[in-house]
Amino acid sequence: MSYDSNLYSINSICCFVTQLVFEKEGVYLHTNAKRSNQDTTIPGFIRIVERGGEPALEWSALEDEGRNAAAVFYTKKDGEGGVEDTNFDPGYEPDWAVISTVKRDRVREHPPVKETSQWSFSLPLSELYSLRRSRFSLGRNFLVFTSRGGHPLPPLHFHRGGTRELLRALQRYIILAPSPVDGRLFLAYPHDSGALSQSFDELHLFDDGSSDLVSRFIQDPYATTFGGFSKVTNFFRGALRPPDSPFHPRGPQDHHGPHSADDEPGFELITCGVELGPKPDVTRGQPLDKWEEFLDPEGRVKDPQQIKELVFRGGITPSLRKDVWKFLLGFYPWNSTVKEREDILRMKTDEYFRMKVQWKSVSEEQEMRNSLLRGYRSLIERDVSRTDRHNTFFSGNDNPGLTLLNDVLMTYCMFNFDLGYVQGMSDLLAPLLFVTQNEVESFWCLTGFMEMVHQNFEESQEAMKQQLLQLSLLMKALDPELLDYLDSQDSGSLCFCFRWLLIWFKREFSFEDILSLWEVLWTRLPCENFHLLMAASILESQRGEFIGSDHDFNTILKHINELTMKLDLQTVLRGAEANYLQLACCKELPVKVQEVIGLYVPPSPDDETSPESESHETQQLLSQSQAAATETSQSSNSTTAAAARPRPTYP
Repeated sequence: MSYDSNLYSINSICCFVTQLVFEKEGVYLHTNAKRSNQDTTIPGFIRIVERGGEPALEWSALEDEGRNAAAVFYTKKDGEGGVEDTNFDPGYEPDWAVISTVKRDRVREHPPVKETSQWSFSLPLSELYSLRRSRFSLGRNFLVFTSRGGHPLPPLHFHRGGTRELLRALQRYIILAPSPVDGRLFLAYPHDSGALSQSFDELHLFDDGSSDLVSRFIQDPYATTFGGFSKVTNFFRGALRPPDSPFHPRGPQDHHGPHSADDEPGFELITCGVELGPKPDVTRGQPLDKWEEFLDPEGRVKDPQQIKELVFRGGITPSLRKDVWKFLLGFYPWNSTVKEREDILRMKTDEYFRMKVQWKSVSEEQEMRNSLLRGYRSLIERDVSRTDRHNTFFSGNDNPGLTLLNDVLMTYCMFNFDLGYVQGMSDLLAPLLFVTQNEVESFWCLTGFMEMVHQNFEESQEAMKQQLLQLSLLMKALDPELLDYLDSQDSGSLCFCFRWLLIWFKREFSFEDILSLWEVLWTRLPCENFHLLMAASILESQRGEFIGSDHDFNTILKHINELTMKLDLQTVLRGAEANYLQLACCKELPVKVQEVIGLYVPPSPDDETSPESESHETQQLLSQSQAAATETSQSSNSTTAAAARPRPTYP
């Protein structure tokens, strides 16, 4: 990508007395290198300066400042990239907190930089047409400025935050009016209301005088725009896609200017646009404490759905976990007989030890020539030595539990060599091994668990990015004010929730609570993304801590990590289910949100049942659930009444 250096060259500015109004370091310009598989990031300064009373927005590279700052090259992967701030020490393991967008061994020291100064620019604020605020994958915010001539400037990436401060400084000179059709696009207008009124008059937006409207527009542009002035709305829509615009036509995925999708990943803005009803009260039930009565004479589970509902509502009594977990995690089919389960156990035991022998029989000399297996072994040994050591099952240096943990993880590498071992998998195995007390059973339970979450550990991290985007959608619907606040603090990507989602809150709750939580999540009720509703519930519980505070990205991240072992599981579960019911009862819930919580049924001409009727059935089921919860809260507190409580049925 190249830009006409004659348009906004610093050298073309007349020599006036210069006053520095605003300055922010750590603002990077991302460019394309000559080789297609590399990007270049150029560190620099963003400034607002006044020359002869005329304010201008300027960016210049650190190298132009006479400082020792080379560009950083990194290998581009899936159209994205980033730079690690090696000077930032958050005080905890960073790979558990946020996604590392770049591997350290790919950073090269001081590569040659050519023509860095060609990217510097200076734009008079009177020539600023619009700015777009977006997020680069899971990293910091970036801004794209566009001139009135339709020329977009290079995207500026704020690796150390500061977009909010820059926008506040810009508003000293111009009005930034949010577009009613795109919450991340802001149109720039002069503070001179007469000039703005003249602009409206020249566009013939209104039949009568526009001075009163302009006054209201300056005071509250967003409310005024939606206050019945349809021509203003059409004006903004035209500003986005004017037929004679100097902008190049944009496809639905191109939101950031003329650079291609290969340069920057796109974003899709989803707004709820509807009001949710009140959040319902939710009660939790008693744990499943009987098992034999749910089996037929041959040992088949008579009603698996009822078992799942009971587990979702109250968990499982510890003495039954070893039996029920094997069904929840797919070790045994729900319809298997006792005899069939004996055969399955024998077959799976043989298969496990065949795989275990494979890595056990590798000699030291062979392993020296197998860097992948050697790397897996090293990672596993490191993680096993620090996994749940507070638990007596894994405490001590010569504890057999540690040996079992190591052996099962090494065998999993043989089972799934493409994935191998990734940090965090030891956290998933430890509770399974603790409950089953059996090497073979814990291994096959782990494979069932990994079927649910294996995408979390893939190198591309696409699944984690998708989940964070889905969580953002849920927060936009459930608590848009909180999400807007987090976004204003460069935290709208919610990347501080990364660890929660990666290992399903393993580090956030006590070991015993995790046993209760995971069995609830394994039911996949009321939807497969219930863990996202849990994350939303936790964030909502912290809104009083965030809104109105002076937190920035780093302090928000620190606060989230300090919630470890301070959360009440039952409160979070009630909040998560209440979130689901609140969203599911909304008749105008956006399709994207419906998809996240599993309510959207794509229309099909072959279906006899329409999506509307299925939605109606869902609403009936949810109403029954709420009615049951109400009856429960009004019933007596006797044990008999609690045992007879109607259980909710989820679609």
